[in-house]
Amino acid sequence: MRIPFTSTRGEEIPSSASVHIAAVSGGFPASQTFEEIKYAETALTVASGANEIDIVLNLNHFLSGDYASAVVEIEEQKASCRGAHLKVILETGALKDAESIRRASILSLFSGADFIKTSTGKEFPGATLEAVYTMCCVLKEYHQRYNKRMGIKVSGGVRTAEDAVKYYCIVSEVLGKEWLTPELFRIGASSLVGNLEKAIKETH
Repeated sequence: MRIPFTSTRGEEIPSSASVHIAAVSGGFPASQTFEEIKYAETALTVASGANEIDIVLNLNHFLSGDYASAVVEIEEQKASCRGAHLKVILETGALKDAESIRRASILSLFSGADFIKTSTGKEFPGATLEAVYTMCCVLKEYHQRYNKRMGIKVSGGVRTAEDAVKYYCIVSEVLGKEWLTPELFRIGASSLVGNLEKAIKETH
């Protein structure tokens, strides 16, 4: 059975449409359900047409120091992606300090994440400049060591054009212009679009 995907206006997207479809999975947003359900949900979502999957780092495992279990969950969901890109949401607002954010970023990358993302914007505080800077530093070192560029998505609390520019500048300065593409850098914020459109109109 094909599960239909819809646009933000509620219109079903045809299966033949050349549109990248991103979907949440794995017990989003709390990541608190049976592991087998997480893996099945991810596999079914990809089979239904998703090109990108967003999952949340299991904070119960990570914050208790059970890194092995956190790694297994990400690795298994990566395997369930069958080639679709995997974004791992760190919930940096729950991690709080830079060292925890650094460790979560490293763990996610080595477990198969194609993107690391700041937050769901649901239960905890969203993105901060410190969190994004820390994540960018990890991505830079990862690239230097393994010659692989992985993506970053800033999400949660980004509401104004000024906010977006600050994050853009961090990515540009730490990672360089190579990251300033949709394939490697994104900003997710539903309220940002209108503010950006307004700012653009005011400059013309």
